[in-house]
Amino acid sequence: MGYKCISTREVTLKVMDPNLPYLTLLILIGCTQCFPDDRQQNGTGRYDYCVLGAGPSGLQMGYFLSRAKRDYVILERNSGPGSFFNKYPRHRKLISINKIYTGSQNREFNMRHDWNSLLSDRPDLLLKRVSRDFFPPADAFPLYLSMFEKELGLRVRYGVDIGRIGAVRSPEGKRYILTDQHELDYKCRVLLVASGLWVPQRAEFVGSDLVEGYESISTDPEDYKDQAVLILGKGNSAFETAQSILGRAKLVHMLSSNPVRLAWQTHYVGDLRAVNNDLLDTYQLKSLDGLAEIPLDKIAITQLKEQGRSRSGAKKKVKKPKFYVTLKKYLQQQEEKNGSDAAGEETLEYHLDNFSMRKPYDRVISCLGFRFNFSIFESSARPQNSDNAKGRLPRLTAWYEGENTAGLFVLGTAAHSRDYRSSAGGFVHGFRYTVRSVHRVLEQRYHGNPWQSTELSTTQLQSWILKRINEASGPYQMFEVLGDVILLRGSRCEYVEEFTLQALPQFSSLSGHEVSHHGLIVLVMQYGKNKVDYLGRGRADTEWTTAWKSNFLHPVLYYYDKLPTDEEMKLRPSGWTLPRPKAIHHMVEDFLTEWGTPISHIQPLRRFLEHCVQTDLRAFYAESCFRLSLAHRKPPLFCQKGYLKRQGVARNSRLWQRDRGGGPRPTEREEGTSGEDPAFPSYLAQAGASFPAGLKLDF
Repeated sequence: MGYKCISTREVTLKVMDPNLPYLTLLILIGCTQCFPDDRQQNGTGRYDYCVLGAGPSGLQMGYFLSRAKRDYVILERNSGPGSFFNKYPRHRKLISINKIYTGSQNREFNMRHDWNSLLSDRPDLLLKRVSRDFFPPADAFPLYLSMFEKELGLRVRYGVDIGRIGAVRSPEGKRYILTDQHELDYKCRVLLVASGLWVPQRAEFVGSDLVEGYESISTDPEDYKDQAVLILGKGNSAFETAQSILGRAKLVHMLSSNPVRLAWQTHYVGDLRAVNNDLLDTYQLKSLDGLAEIPLDKIAITQLKEQGRSRSGAKKKVKKPKFYVTLKKYLQQQEEKNGSDAAGEETLEYHLDNFSMRKPYDRVISCLGFRFNFSIFESSARPQNSDNAKGRLPRLTAWYEGENTAGLFVLGTAAHSRDYRSSAGGFVHGFRYTVRSVHRVLEQRYHGNPWQSTELSTTQLQSWILKRINEASGPYQMFEVLGDVILLRGSRCEYVEEFTLQALPQFSSLSGHEVSHHGLIVLVMQYGKNKVDYLGRGRADTEWTTAWKSNFLHPVLYYYDKLPTDEEMKLRPSGWTLPRPKAIHHMVEDFLTEWGTPISHIQPLRRFLEHCVQTDLRAFYAESCFRLSLAHRKPPLFCQKGYLKRQGVARNSRLWQRDRGGGPRPTEREEGTSGEDPAFPSYLAQAGASFPAGLKLDF
C-alpha cells in the first residue's frame, strides 16, 4: 500500500490549535505520521497524465502540466534527472551552443542562441547558471536539469523502472497501465513518453560480434596508442570518438553506407558539426586517416590468427588478433563465419590488391547512434515503427500522437521522426517547443482551453509580424515545422503562435479556433531549396525583388482563403513546407537576420498584407487622416481605428517612446497605433510603413 507522509512543517500548520498539545510533542521529537495515499490503492497509482522519463523533454512537459495545475506524475528509473547525460556523450563535451552574450536583453530573442535551457517563466532558470562555456561540459546538463526540477517543484518519482506498458478499455475510456520493477501499476488517461533514445543501434553483418560499441569503449586515448582503428559510422558520436584518439592512434578510418554530411551545408544540426571534424583535415591533408563508403550489410569483419609451432616444437605465442574488412560475398560457408577465422582468399586484398582498407585493424568500433526502446510496450500500446530513420523511431501524427495509439504521445528526441533530418526536433533547442505544442493540444482536447492566441487590430498586424520574425525563437529553431497562423477577421485578426504546420488541415479541432471566410496567413521560417556553394560568392541573394531565391533562413508567408485539406498536404510540391497557396511572400534573407529595413523588408511585407486583407495598411499622421476623411467616404483603416476615434498620431516622440517598451498586447491594445519619432528615417515614412512597436525591446 502507498503512503502519504506529512512532514514536520506540514504538521506545524495543523497544530496551531492550543487544544492539541500532544501533537506539538510529536513535532518536538521529530516524528512524522504516514497515512495511506489515495493515489496508491492495491498497488495502483491513478493519474490523468503519466510522463515516462525525467530527461529534458519530460521535465519540460512537467513544467507545463504543473503550471496548468494538472494531475500528473513523472516516472524516472534512475536516481536523478537527465541520467543519459551522465554517460553520453562519452567524451564529455556537448555540441549544443550556449551563447550567453548576444548584445540583447530580450529573453525570447536570446533563446534563439541558447540551445540547452528549457522554457519556463523564470528568467534566471537557464543553463548559464551552471556553465558559461560556449560548448558546455556534459556533466553540467544533469546539474541544470536537477536545478530546473527542484526550483519548479515538479512531481518526479525516481527509482521507478517501468518494464511493461499496456492499454485497457474502461468505462472512462482508454487507460494506459505502466508496471514497474516491483509489479506496481500506474494508470493514466494520457501517456507522454519522454524516455529518449538510449538503446545502441547495431548493424548486423558477418563478424559483428567482433565489434566494440560506443557505449562501452575506453575513453582514455592512451589505450589506442599506435593502433589502427576502424570506426563504423560518420555521425557526431563517431567523429567525437575519432577526434579523441587522433593524437595516439596510428591511423583512424571511418566507414559507413553514406558520405559524411556537414551540418553547415545541410542546415541539420544532427549532421557532422565543425567542433568534431578534425579528422577531415587529417584525411584531406593526407595524414594517414580516411573515410570510406560501403553498405554495412555487405561487409564482413574477420580475423586471421597466426598460431603454429616453433622449430623446437614449442607453441608460438598467440598474438593479439587483427581484424580484416572484406565483403560478405567472398566468404565461404557464410553461415559459419560469424566471428571465426577467414582464409587468405576470403580477404578483399586477394580480390582487389589496392582495396583502401586492405590492412588489418587492431580495433573496430560501432558508433551508429541510438534507437527507441519498443520492447517495453505490449501489442495494445506499442507505437508503430517509423518509415524513416531506418525504423528506429516511433511513427507519429503531426501532433506527436501515436498513429495507432490514441492518448499516447511521444516527446523529445524520440519524436524526431516527424522532422527527421529536416529540422531541430531531435534536440533540446527544438523539442522544447514541440513539447509546448503537445501541451496546447492536450489543453484543447481534454480541458477545452483553446490554443493561446493574441487578438489584434488589422492595423497592428504588420508590426506584430515584424516583432515575431525578429524575436520569436520557436519558429526560428523549429523552422518549417512550427509556424504562426494568422486568422483574418476583417478589421481584426487573431494571431496563433507556433502551430504544428503539418497538422494545418486539423487546425480547428486541434486549436479550438475557427477559420472565417476572410482566410488565414501562415508565417514560416524556411531555408531555400537550391543547391549552392554555401561558402561561394553566389551563396546569398540580397535583392528584395527576387526574395524567393533566398538560400539562407528567411520568413515566408502563405495566404489561404480556406484551410488546406489532407489531400492537398500530401500532394504539395516537392520540397514545399505547405501546399500551394493563393498568394505567397518571401522576405529576402538578411545577413544580420534582422528583417526590419524599410525598403527591402517592410514595404514589400505591407503590400502583401494589403493584398490579403484588401485594406490600405499605411500609417498616417492626424493631419493626413483629417484630409483623407474629408475627401473619401471610407478613409484608410489606420485612420478609422485611430484618428476617427481620437487616437491620431501627433508629430512628436511621446507615443513612440511609450510603445517602444512593450509592443502590441493582447486585446487591451485594440485601439493602439504606432507612432513616429522625428529621428525616424524619412524614407521609412515615404515607404508608407509604421514603425514596428516592440521590434526592438532592448535599446
